[in-house]
Amino acid sequence: TRALRRTGLVPAARAATLLVTTFRAYELEGESALAPAVLAEIGRRILANETIDDLEAGGEGLAYALPPAPARHGRVTVPLRELGDEKLLETSRNGALSLNLAEMRAIQAHYRTIGREPTAAELETLAQTWSEHCKHKTFTGVVEMDGERIENLLKHTIKAATLELALPWCISVFHDNAGIVEFDQGFDVCIKVETHNHPSAIDPYGGAGTGVGGVVRDVLGVGLGAKPIANTDCFFVGPPDLPRADVPKGAMHPARILRGVVAGVRDYGNRMGIPTVNGGVWFDPAYTANPLVFCGTVGLMPRSAATKSVQPGDAIVVAGGRTGRDGIHGATFSSIELSEDSETVSSAAVQIGDAITEKRVLDALLQARDLGLYRGITDCGAGGLSSAVGEMGADCGAEVELERVPLKYPGLQPEEIWISEAQERMVFAVPQEHVAELLALCDAEDVEATVIGRFTDTGKLVLRYAGELIGELDMHFLHEGTPKPVRQAAWSAPKLAEPGCPAPENAGANAPRDHRGVLLALLASPDIASKEWIVRQYDHEVQGMSVVKPFVGVRQDGPGDAAVLQPLH
Repeated sequence: TRALRRTGLVPAARAATLLVTTFRAYELEGESALAPAVLAEIGRRILANETIDDLEAGGEGLAYALPPAPARHGRVTVPLRELGDEKLLETSRNGALSLNLAEMRAIQAHYRTIGREPTAAELETLAQTWSEHCKHKTFTGVVEMDGERIENLLKHTIKAATLELALPWCISVFHDNAGIVEFDQGFDVCIKVETHNHPSAIDPYGGAGTGVGGVVRDVLGVGLGAKPIANTDCFFVGPPDLPRADVPKGAMHPARILRGVVAGVRDYGNRMGIPTVNGGVWFDPAYTANPLVFCGTVGLMPRSAATKSVQPGDAIVVAGGRTGRDGIHGATFSSIELSEDSETVSSAAVQIGDAITEKRVLDALLQARDLGLYRGITDCGAGGLSSAVGEMGADCGAEVELERVPLKYPGLQPEEIWISEAQERMVFAVPQEHVAELLALCDAEDVEATVIGRFTDTGKLVLRYAGELIGELDMHFLHEGTPKPVRQAAWSAPKLAEPGCPAPENAGANAPRDHRGVLLALLASPDIASKEWIVRQYDHEVQGMSVVKPFVGVRQDGPGDAAVLQPLH
């Protein structure tokens, strides 16, 4: 619509209502016609993913239309204060909040204290912020072992060791979107690696693609923003030759999942101009229904950009893609177990990525950073605006006017706008005197940017829609009110053979004699077999930094042990 508007052929008022739809048609030829049910099965298994595609067998009619716009509701109150335990859990289940009984009781007690019922927007905000995905409740919970009480496992182990070492080249650790370490010539390097498992199980292409987009945004949102210089990935999937009968109900075949996640990482990185320089693939039956998809991005930033802040009075600016229903409940969906119904029940939790939009955001962001146009930044990842604005305003407060948020289509309710994880969106804290310049710069780079509120000094998160108050949360309760689970642990030393023990006398008696056959069998094993079919899909030369590439040797056909980049002259 933006391109059409620029032609002058379509009035701006009408451009927003235009639709562009794409489709693919497949014609199957054979001696006899296939039954409609067989055609539908072929389409579902091979050609389309019904989580994100409309599949029609026997015709080419396009049924796409804008989602129906229900009547907008205003402030919705959820009766909670007088509920018993079973009803509390039922409220959590029915609302896809993924909150356990202790957490629902804590919310109930809080609202009893302040003397009112929660609103739907407030409950959704608490659910996203308190999700395992965002809060890492297991790793930061309480552990009791051998009479010792560990209040926070992460702080007690990894963080404690890091702080004790106090290495001067660790510039930023444990509090931002990515870790930052000192590099060279006044520059620092940051890296972020994250999983996107559940979305990739339901929509392998989109799940892996938005996984890459997410870690790229984390690098863009660390400090005042870093330039992404490399991507990496690791895939763990089921056996590629698994019989169809052994694929669990509701799951895709591992071979299809692998093709999808490879294509998702490929397209997102290649289209953004970020080299995918290394990675790995592993196969095991345990990953058949729930693959592990790790995506990582390395960024380069000037030392002056390693820290950020937010001040009361700063404008809240959202820039990038528009908000839609895709990605709703993504944080809570990622915090629960998959089931055979996940594809249907949680399809809306899968985001729809757009790498070109994120590339535009990248270009505008780095220019704005170097011009000093904003004070703080983060990405709309899990929890969408609720997490981004909630985290940025945790120490001061924020007010948001939700009707100002640009939407992909009409009909979103206020709480849906607030928690949607629709991709390619960044949130800025902008001094008022720089707002106009930032908006003009974004417009020049074809990035939509909008002021949706301001940061305050009230310690409250205030949400309004068309002037109506739909949510007001205390920032301290939002971020510190999560009850911590207490887990009991025990340590038993593993029974290991003493080193240096002699091997049994008959150890070589059954050694294979067909060495050629054994070698060929090993080379055919999916874990060992060549991954060239994957690697060659990735652009590892873009940006011109790769010194040691994915393939090395005289003929450039041997897999390298690592990638080496030269990001500075």
